[in-house]
Amino acid sequence: MGIVGQRVVRGEDPALLTGHGTFIDNLHLEGAAHVVYVRSQMAHARITEIDTAEARQAPGVVGIFLNSDIDLGPFPIDLPFLPTTCARSALASDTVRYVGEPIVAIVAETREQATDAVQMVIVSYDVLPGVITVAQALTDEVLLFPGHGSNVCMSIPAAAPVDFIDCEVVVSANIVNQRVAPSPLEGRVSASRWEDDGRLTHWQSGQGAHPVQERLCEWYSLESAMVRVITPDVGGGFGAKASVYPEETLVPWLARAVGRPVRYTETRSESMNGLGHGRAQTQKLTIGGSRDGRVTAYQLDVVQDAGAFPRIGAILPFMTRMMLTGVYDIAAAELSSTAVVTNTVPIVAYRGAGRPEAAAAIERAMDLFAAEIGMDPVEVRRRNLIAADRFPFTTVTGTTYDSGDYEGGLDKLLAAVDYAALRVEQQQRRDRGDIVQLGIGVSVYVEVTAMSGGGELGQVEVTPSPTGDGVAVRVVTGTTPYGQGHRTTWAMLVADTLGVPMDSITVIHGDTDLVARGSVTGGSRSVQLGGTNVARAATLVADQARSVAARLLEADVADVVITDGVFHVAGAPAISRTWTEIVAAAQTSSLTLFGEGDFEQAGGSFPSGAHLAVVELDTETGRAVLRQLVAVDDAGKIINPLLAEGQIHGGLAQGVAQALFEEFVYDADGNPLTSNFADYGIVSAAELPSFQTVHAETPSPLNDLGAKGIGESGTIGATPAVQSAVVDAVAHLGVRHIDMPCTSQRVWTAMQAAVAN
Repeated sequence: MGIVGQRVVRGEDPALLTGHGTFIDNLHLEGAAHVVYVRSQMAHARITEIDTAEARQAPGVVGIFLNSDIDLGPFPIDLPFLPTTCARSALASDTVRYVGEPIVAIVAETREQATDAVQMVIVSYDVLPGVITVAQALTDEVLLFPGHGSNVCMSIPAAAPVDFIDCEVVVSANIVNQRVAPSPLEGRVSASRWEDDGRLTHWQSGQGAHPVQERLCEWYSLESAMVRVITPDVGGGFGAKASVYPEETLVPWLARAVGRPVRYTETRSESMNGLGHGRAQTQKLTIGGSRDGRVTAYQLDVVQDAGAFPRIGAILPFMTRMMLTGVYDIAAAELSSTAVVTNTVPIVAYRGAGRPEAAAAIERAMDLFAAEIGMDPVEVRRRNLIAADRFPFTTVTGTTYDSGDYEGGLDKLLAAVDYAALRVEQQQRRDRGDIVQLGIGVSVYVEVTAMSGGGELGQVEVTPSPTGDGVAVRVVTGTTPYGQGHRTTWAMLVADTLGVPMDSITVIHGDTDLVARGSVTGGSRSVQLGGTNVARAATLVADQARSVAARLLEADVADVVITDGVFHVAGAPAISRTWTEIVAAAQTSSLTLFGEGDFEQAGGSFPSGAHLAVVELDTETGRAVLRQLVAVDDAGKIINPLLAEGQIHGGLAQGVAQALFEEFVYDADGNPLTSNFADYGIVSAAELPSFQTVHAETPSPLNDLGAKGIGESGTIGATPAVQSAVVDAVAHLGVRHIDMPCTSQRVWTAMQAAVAN
């Protein structure tokens, strides 16, 4: 039996658990200084004066720099179609646009000395009116970028209005998919050193070394050969580290200015107020259909908060539109969206990036429709699911789903729980008038992974072991792991093909000098693109080795097989050759056992699933406690179920957190009220039950492995399931909707409003 599909423990963990991981903040860089930034205390203001006189005399300070000192152009925009009229500079110069925006860079011998000097800088402001909410932004009464002429930075017009005239039932609602802070365990960290030959070596905690290299080359006008980027162990990213930021990207300039290496490590509060935020959509949904439960029309109008500078967040509604109708066969559906800038932290990609927003909207819409016609929400969903025999299926918005069995996933979910018994328990509590009521929420979801398809570098080479006993296998990948377990997964694929032990396999990643090319690791693309090319590369090496073995065995290559790491003629295992012999023979013939995958995926794949949440809600306080969460997830073929479950568990935790706890909040003046974990509702194990996971499988026809992504599914299915469960717990009181996070205050307020009406 092959190793692929087995529950293999991560090989990465021993080093990480024993403190032997390679994190940038722990790297020893001889003579390195530290940069700390003076940050804006105002959401929107003109800078009238920056007094650095006292700070320049502070102990340990080796350099203080304002934007006027920096001979670089505007900070590179994320995408070419974002407006350059809303670009930012390296440091704020004349205007600040959010609390936390960097204004002055202070470089000192130690981080503590730089931090002390920051406190000595006096920035004088002429305060401007803040644009904190999307409603304020839409008025254009105050413009963040007067030269742009509007606060609108991106829009998607509806192709045509959806006609609800023939619908027996039409339901509308305004809902909020709130702003959240990604909060990785390791914040933004970088370091730079200019080498004697003029090359730049730059370390950065991110989601891909090559994209960082591209940005550095763009901003500094350097050839790629002059820039080496290293991304070693990374303590989480969640999409936010797929973007680059001035604080990190300015470090090479600072290193050159002070003539020594410079490093940057942000604090938790700096991360909360500077690392890009996620979600932040305000949505108006309208859904219509017949009283027998058939949905025929759906419209979603989105206002996307892009934050102070348009980044990837401004285009999130494109992904929301792509997944607009979810798993449902709806004849007429459309999305319109407007993205606006506000005096808040810029919005970037966050685990799911536009797809959780689509799922949350359509799942709330299905619940509202079910409540309006008095039908069980599970039954309404079942009546509208895309049938399993209709794949590949193209939705009304032009998205083609590769494969799936949505009703099968729902059936697996209901088989894993006694749904009827839960409804009986709920009714009994309602009949008794219990203080603690039961809520049940169900979501059925589909999402897109590896959205635009494409490929990813995968190379495999077999050489003699340095110790002389066996062989060494070197895998080079363009993917960058930050918790997913790529090193274990790629080793499994190679071991399965070559029959070598996993401990003989070394996986190289995250270094532009060692890896020829690579992309951003995000969008749950790695296994289907990077994994397929690693597998193809291993297959090429196996074929080369079989040719060598055929010569040694004096047999036809077509008859040679690999069994448990030895080569023999099929049906005649008594005479065989080992990998050590094959490699030695190859070297004698000047043959390199090397392969590179050539796979390019035509488009995205579409994982799906069904989640059910059960909450117990105290009607006297509004507090909801998650009692049970069951997740059925279909990610096609699974390479390692243990790692897949780890990804699912992490996604479920973040989905629950958004539904119940997390929201980044600003006051009316743009001051952050949730700037650290004392105020921000970060989830912990104490708030979570043991998750029940169930695997479903409809292989993707788009890649050799049949794989789809699994990294973001939990945040897409769990969030609406938990939110729906909270609403369901008080639905008998007349409550139809509660915005996330469903805090005690929000729940209690919704109950009081329902009673008053």
